[in-house]
Amino acid sequence: MNDLPDPFMIRAHVPHWEASVADYGAASQAARRGLRSRLNVSYGEHADEKLDLFFPHDVRAGLAVRPIHMFVHGGYWRSFSKDDYSFVADSITALGAIAVIVDYSLLPGARMATLVDQVRRAARWLSGHAGEFGGDPTAISASGHSAGAHLASYLVFCGPQEPAREPSPVRSVLLVSGIYDLAPLIRSFLQPEVHLTDEVARWSPATARPRAEADVRIVVGARETPPFLEQAQELSDRLREARSRVAHSVIPSEDHMTIVRELGRPGTPCAALLKETIAASSGAHGRLSPPSGSGPVRVDH
Repeated sequence: MNDLPDPFMIRAHVPHWEASVADYGAASQAARRGLRSRLNVSYGEHADEKLDLFFPHDVRAGLAVRPIHMFVHGGYWRSFSKDDYSFVADSITALGAIAVIVDYSLLPGARMATLVDQVRRAARWLSGHAGEFGGDPTAISASGHSAGAHLASYLVFCGPQEPAREPSPVRSVLLVSGIYDLAPLIRSFLQPEVHLTDEVARWSPATARPRAEADVRIVVGARETPPFLEQAQELSDRLREARSRVAHSVIPSEDHMTIVRELGRPGTPCAALLKETIAASSGAHGRLSPPSGSGPVRVDH
């Protein structure tokens, strides 16, 4: 009998889980107090379809438009909200971009197709309304953590059963500690909570079709449980085989909870990857080249 904790049950592997959640909340409240913002902006008709905009301190009327970076929160698709992750805006705005923290409906009340559609519609809303808040509709990037990385991947991926889609306004993504193969979750503690169905086949990024023109950065903490490390490597390998633009990073000191907190701290290795992702959306600097076939692309910090 296997007495080891479920590798997907993060709180069983991270002793500071509750302290991290409390820190997320305090840092998010500070960000909402300290940054100029527009909160609870509707990108759709459903009550869950809201986003928060945060602006660099030097954004004023008449200045050049700014790149837009959209963050998708985690929580295994069934918990947390944008309000718990406002702190990510600290790094984004410090880099001169407009930060967008997005909400979406939660499982099991909604299904995965709805969540994917909501995140995509949020990106299209940003593109269509960028002129109203000083954003550049041609320089949109995105990131997500855990389940949010899964959802953010579909801003540049198409599911295996999806028809061809119109080009995405998102040009580069940073996927942080994501879940890219849903199949193991069927056997995890999570299944009684989320009730995954044929969604496993339809919405696993591991089998999705990447868009050739997108830049994808994949990062994971070395202190995470095996599924997160393995799935990050496997997705990176698959994207290289598809000759997509991809870089894979492993940050030695981070676990599943600390890595996203570091994303919101300017000057950290995570924030450096965020900087590259934002720059890649405008083609300015940091744009990845398609792999040459000479081996893995690793950017270890």
